[in-house]
Amino acid sequence: MNQEPERTDPHVPYFFLSYAHTPRRATDGPDPDMWVRRLYQDLCEHVLMLTDLPVGESVGFMDGAMWTGEDWSSRLSAALATCRVFVPLYSPRYFVSDHCGREWRAFALRQTRGRTSQDTASPAIVPALWVPVPAERLPSAAKSLHQDHARFGPHYASEGLYSLMKLRRYRTDYEDAVLLLARAIVTTAHENPVPSGEPLDFADLPNAFGSPPVLRRLRIVVAAPSRRELPPGRSERCYGPSPVDWNPYRESDADAARPLADFAAEQVRGLDYLTTVEPLDKAVGSLLAEERPSAPTVLLLDRWAVADPEQRELLGMVDAAAQPWVVVIVPWDRSDPDNVSSGAELQTALEKTLPRMLQRGRSVSRAATGGVPSLAEFADILPTVIQWAAAQFLRYVAPVYPPAGPHFPRPRLLGPVSEPESVQETRDDPRL
Repeated sequence: MNQEPERTDPHVPYFFLSYAHTPRRATDGPDPDMWVRRLYQDLCEHVLMLTDLPVGESVGFMDGAMWTGEDWSSRLSAALATCRVFVPLYSPRYFVSDHCGREWRAFALRQTRGRTSQDTASPAIVPALWVPVPAERLPSAAKSLHQDHARFGPHYASEGLYSLMKLRRYRTDYEDAVLLLARAIVTTAHENPVPSGEPLDFADLPNAFGSPPVLRRLRIVVAAPSRRELPPGRSERCYGPSPVDWNPYRESDADAARPLADFAAEQVRGLDYLTTVEPLDKAVGSLLAEERPSAPTVLLLDRWAVADPEQRELLGMVDAAAQPWVVVIVPWDRSDPDNVSSGAELQTALEKTLPRMLQRGRSVSRAATGGVPSLAEFADILPTVIQWAAAQFLRYVAPVYPPAGPHFPRPRLLGPVSEPESVQETRDDPRL
């Protein structure tokens, strides 16, 4: 059996904050999860004061606190395999989140595997109430936990942390509730130690809340050359054996070692979409409406792709099809020497190849089509583009099923549709 992680391991978090991401409404708008980040920071401060954690050791884990470009999936899986306490942040959005359901499942499996049949300790799960959720909407995994929200204050139980945080009159209630929540985390960590486990692959984990009511999907299509297809004058450092291995930020960003499509897929999964990654030549059929599209699509486009006649032809066909749920993002590292020397020529070719898609893309996010200069800005832009593509897909493609209603048999017409003359004369009589 694995032992409890060493206290000196700086990568072992004391608690794991699990929360549902809120989609960003605009690329340059405020971060909708900023209030969750503030709660996380307050909890970390209190837990640090209530324990003797060494300097440098992780207090908590929140996926939004990771650096852009980190191996998101590996870090998250490792944190779930080693944290002392799991803190789910309850809200209506939380329990319809496939991603949050998988996080809960990963921690629950670790507890089950790490305990003997005689072990009757309570789960090392401390729910936090972000927005009140009616009891009937809680999944069985949450209903099985003993939850006394009132112990953190009456206004906490009725309003949740979000309201306490936002409304000035509840400021004292918020401070009391967060301190009590931190104490509960520390107490649970001491009373219910959970042995560390092996990191689990999220793709293999079922949702602890059951199947999501709506299964959201998104396709990521990559239009880029592979290493063996590079045009003259293009360095191979940003490319790999397949087009999907491309990452334009490798020249300037030490954290951008992974393919850009992998990074994008992890961000998409964090927004509760199931996603696939395909090169342009494999996905072109659905982009041309030759078959029924299965999901909204984000096209990651390398300007160097238009230097290849075959890819330029495919892109021109995609542009002519003008599918409104296909949105393009053009990553472009302006510090790359190859891009500096050939940028203007490639941009001109791109404008001629994709005039419709670029025009539509500018209405969504001008930055997305103008050349996204860094991985951090790419991460900021992606949620807005996804939200727009999904809305267009629902508008034009997704089936709409009207609610079922009572069935009334249609009357049988035994005669002509026109009314008898006597009835028509009666209706026209001004005396009636």
